[in-house]
Amino acid sequence: MTIIEQRPRHGSIYETEHEAFRESFRTFLETRVVPDYLRWEKAGIVPREIFAEAGGHGFLGMAIGEEFGGGGVDDFRFNAVIAEEVARAGVMSFGINLHNDICVPYFLRYADADQRKRWLPGLAAGERIAAIAMTEPGTGSDLAGIETTAVRDGDHFVVNGAKTFISNGMNADLVIVAARTDKQAGRHGGLSLIVVERDTPGFSRGRNLEKIGMHAQDTAELFFDNARVPVANLLGEPGAGFGALVSNLPQERMTIAVASTAAAARAVEYATEYVRERIAFGKPLAAFQNTRFVLAEAHTRTEVLRAFVTDCLREHIEGTLTAERAAMAKFAATETQGRVVDACLQLFGGYGYMAEYPIARAYADARVQRIYGGTSEIMKEIVGKAMGI
Repeated sequence: MTIIEQRPRHGSIYETEHEAFRESFRTFLETRVVPDYLRWEKAGIVPREIFAEAGGHGFLGMAIGEEFGGGGVDDFRFNAVIAEEVARAGVMSFGINLHNDICVPYFLRYADADQRKRWLPGLAAGERIAAIAMTEPGTGSDLAGIETTAVRDGDHFVVNGAKTFISNGMNADLVIVAARTDKQAGRHGGLSLIVVERDTPGFSRGRNLEKIGMHAQDTAELFFDNARVPVANLLGEPGAGFGALVSNLPQERMTIAVASTAAAARAVEYATEYVRERIAFGKPLAAFQNTRFVLAEAHTRTEVLRAFVTDCLREHIEGTLTAERAAMAKFAATETQGRVVDACLQLFGGYGYMAEYPIARAYADARVQRIYGGTSEIMKEIVGKAMGI
């Protein structure tokens, strides 16, 4: 029995239906994802049919209305359960949370009636995989610096530009593209969200980028060369894209914070199990005081973090979470994850550096958490400004 399973869930925000959902999703991961995961890591992509299977089991589009094939329940706790279980299973490259937590909300908030009929059933079923294209080669976290353009030409937009580091970029059927539709509107104005579909003329994909970790998560370059996209694919109001992007960032950061917390806890479990079995100098590593101190510190840091992230998650569910609190959760969780996983890997010695060990993959996968969704430096800027400094 693991540390997390032994620990009473005092103050848990989860109810019976969430725990039942957890058990169902955990079984899905154990039977359909974990067995082939290392093969997907080598291939650099998760097979599309796994998304369809997830959709068939009700693990996609939980907030999408039942009339469109979704779960009809707008409760982020189900999303949080998925984030925790993906981390627990050590399959961080499975881009299901990106689809559910980051992309689907844009369709729910901004799609018109016709767009809902066209796109929501496929998104709920996993037949249409979603991605969002914000980052450009020269902009990074600077959303206001986006240079991709979309010029109106009759019933179409003509889109030109390039995006990079786009998760689900190879698999995606629907890509929410942030593009500048009005160059005269200033850095924070004139941005619009346009849904580019898979077979759009002028839309192409570059490399499936090789990364330090998260190898099974397809991360692509996207190119738009006079890509003609119907005006009917405009998501929300023209020029309102910047506000839409910013409004969804707290939820994205909470997803990352929840996953990082669960991943840190799982690293402590890996190390605890290992030191009980590994013999050094005639006795288990667990018998050494340094081992106990390292794990005690890592476990304490993780439990303190869990309390704060849970509090922020409760606020998000209640609709009171602020941008700065979400930034604090993301910053604290990802930095703690990095520190905890590193300390746990050290206890494995040379074996911790071997890719076949889960702790090695956990270490490699952890690094990006401090970068995407806004770097740690951006998170500190948000918090500092909220403090009035």
